Amino acid sequence: MDWKRTVNERLARATGYELRKPGATPEARVGDLRPGDRLVSAPVFILCTLRSGSTLLRVLLNSHSQIHAPHELHLRYISVKLDKTWSKRSMKQMGLDAGSLEYLLWDRLLHRELSSSGKRLIVDKTPNNVFIVDRIRECWPDARFVFLLRHPAAIARSRQKLLGAELDHDENVDLIRRYCEALERARETYDGITVRYEELTADPRSVTERLCGFLGVEAEPGMLEYGKFDHGPYRPGLGDPAERIKTGRVQAASPPPESIPEALREMCVTWGYVEDMAGAPSS
Repeated sequence: MDWKRTVNERLARATGYELRKPGATPEARVGDLRPGDRLVSAPVFILCTLRSGSTLLRVLLNSHSQIHAPHELHLRYISVKLDKTWSKRSMKQMGLDAGSLEYLLWDRLLHRELSSSGKRLIVDKTPNNVFIVDRIRECWPDARFVFLLRHPAAIARSRQKLLGAELDHDENVDLIRRYCEALERARETYDGITVRYEELTADPRSVTERLCGFLGVEAEPGMLEYGKFDHGPYRPGLGDPAERIKTGRVQAASPPPESIPEALREMCVTWGYVEDMAGAPSS
């Protein structure tokens, strides 16, 4: 009996490591990046809630000669499934699993969009990205974030107006609360630049100049005339379908609601839209 082989086999079973012959190619560690795994460098993500003015910000940025900001991409709902043990084993040998394959697909989609645009930077503004921000940073460690804020009560009012009376008021408010809280967690966790919708509509030139500085490009005055450029269709699931965005002009934000739903009050205080209960301005 080859006692060394017997001991090694027992150790392999106990530890879960597979025995390999000398010179055999070891399995790559799952998640390790290889050259060529990421074709897109430093993609930009506008992290926001629903109805926060992200389509307006998108088309302003997309009007820049070096920035491609396509319609919403919804990476959150693009997934990869490995159906059989053999496919899982094969991918594992290459250092891949379903999650890392998804990252390859996400990156390839962004690269396809960016390459076809002929521009240098890509910006994705899908609101539900706030729920996968950790995965986005895991996929692209050099990803950059723009945090877009708007008065939470104004967000809820805007969505209620867009979808009409059939939208349950309490469900609408609760959804906006969850988006706001996810966005705030992202702000607390990652570096980036914060933009307020109200400031964007009041002084779009200054805000876009500040954003361009963050992105490392020269601001272009033509960005403000976004109606002169083709930004694709304005449709539900792709961006804001309301008539306001289709005018091609930046319009001032509506005054905030006088009444704030209680479920949104904490976020209004956190973001500095109302004073805290003690009467002192929030930070």
